[in-house]
Amino acid sequence: MSFKAPEKYRLKEGPMGSDESYGINGVFVIPIHIDCQIRCIASDGAGWEHVSISEMVNIKKKRPLVRTPSWNIMCKVKNLFWDEEDCVIQFHPPKSEYVNRHPNVLHLWRKIGVKIETPPKILIG
Repeated sequence: MSFKAPEKYRLKEGPMGSDESYGINGVFVIPIHIDCQIRCIASDGAGWEHVSISEMVNIKKKRPLVRTPSWNIMCKVKNLFWDEEDCVIQFHPPKSEYVNRHPNVLHLWRKIGVKIETPPKILIG
């Protein structure tokens, strides 16, 4: 099990800039095509590994569109930050615990040091 920073995508300049000395913590900008990119914020505090994901389209315009990431985008991000065999999750918490600070942003989580149990394959899909 490993949580890793895709260093070639790390944002190194500006107020959200960081470098390898920050460990996994930082902002990562992953190009998809000429006018689209994935923006991620990764952290590993309080016993959790976490990546928030948004998709930016029309990035060359003054006001780019923030789009909710697709399943394929989420899979790409998962495999950039974790190994292919690692299990990470998206939470759907009770309504009383729901927080939505940024519309169109999804999150991947994994509790540090805990193997996530999954249902039998026959039940998934």
